[in-house]
Amino acid sequence: MNESENNLYSLDGTVSIGRAIPFGLQHVLAMFVSNVTPIIILAGIAGLDNALTASLVQNAMIVAGIGTFIQLYPVWKIGSRLPVVMGISFTFLSLSIVIATTQGMGVLMGAVIIGGIIEGLLGLFAKYWIKYITPIVAATVVTGIGFSLLVIGANSFAGGQGARDFGSARNWTVGTVTLISCLVFSAWGKGYLKSLSVLGGLIVGYVAAAFMGMVDLSFEGVGIVALPKILPFKPEFDLGAILSIICIFLVSATETIGDTTALTSSAMNRDITQRELSGTIACDGFVSSVAGMFGCTPITSFSQNIGLAVVTRVVNRFAVATGAVLMILAGLFPAVGVLLTSIPQAVLGGCTIMILGSILVAGFNMITKCSLTRHNMMVVSTSLTIGLGFTQVPAIFDIFPQIIKTVFAENCVAIIFILALVLDHVLPADKGE
Repeated sequence: MNESENNLYSLDGTVSIGRAIPFGLQHVLAMFVSNVTPIIILAGIAGLDNALTASLVQNAMIVAGIGTFIQLYPVWKIGSRLPVVMGISFTFLSLSIVIATTQGMGVLMGAVIIGGIIEGLLGLFAKYWIKYITPIVAATVVTGIGFSLLVIGANSFAGGQGARDFGSARNWTVGTVTLISCLVFSAWGKGYLKSLSVLGGLIVGYVAAAFMGMVDLSFEGVGIVALPKILPFKPEFDLGAILSIICIFLVSATETIGDTTALTSSAMNRDITQRELSGTIACDGFVSSVAGMFGCTPITSFSQNIGLAVVTRVVNRFAVATGAVLMILAGLFPAVGVLLTSIPQAVLGGCTIMILGSILVAGFNMITKCSLTRHNMMVVSTSLTIGLGFTQVPAIFDIFPQIIKTVFAENCVAIIFILALVLDHVLPADKGE
């Protein structure tokens, strides 16, 4: 392996732009559909017209690119200097739908702007509370994230949740071809090709899908350049909506802690620093406020991209930054967005199966690095069992107020985090610890 290839596995190594772009593109393809889907779902339920929805999708790509770039190259204390890819979070979707349909998009955006500022400030002052997130708590949360993501890969593999041909033979065929191609490139590829195993598998799957008539690639009516619209909704500020959104921001911060801890532990073979955690959470919050100004819901770190870094070990900031630039271009040049959105869900599912599974393995690895004491095992087993089990039967939360159901009924990560945190500090430590 030459020096240029080695630099791909170094945070600040010098990499040519020609060598960096494929790795940046690989990151964009891993997150593209997940980034715009929450906006499309919200816009549909809120009754927004097609032109406004298209504008919000465009803004979602631009905001994701800005957030990723700030994570890579921090502004003051905002950003981590880690290869963290940001995108529109699914975590906020259910509450966003409730606020948008009952109080309007303006109230939702006002809550997002204020909630993002609150999370950003929590990030800046993380040194006063981050010590309570012990290694076993972080490891449990990462494992919970890994389990929660498995259904995302499965749904995409089958054609995408709600698709008319969900689970069809052609989706199975394309998903399987893509997954096998990813595995072949990863297991038998050499050097550069091995690290681009996901992109290679995606290209093979895309070609197979095109031959099967599954690719809808139409540029009719697409302009060359489209500038983003700032403040498409006038922000309104409602205390109840703001408090509700802040609760979800706390959950999002937990997911970000888990993601970045998994990244440094498994892709960089070291513990995460307090400065990196603080900057990551600050970026998560403040850029979410920017997202609100663009008419989008909050952003967060994308676990599938963390998984991609774990699989490939490519952590070079410049390489990932080319992906951030491509996201912004996808927002400014509609044709780029059309090309990326033409990738069938089954192809993306075949790619993400391997990526998302790596997060789960990263969680297991982090647990084994903690001493396997009785205390730690009680924290892990109880938190995961309740968090994963109870959210499979959300009706169990029906006796609680709506805000509790919104935050916890289908969000296993929130339950796992709170239980792990409480149990770790309440249960007695083992003798000799």
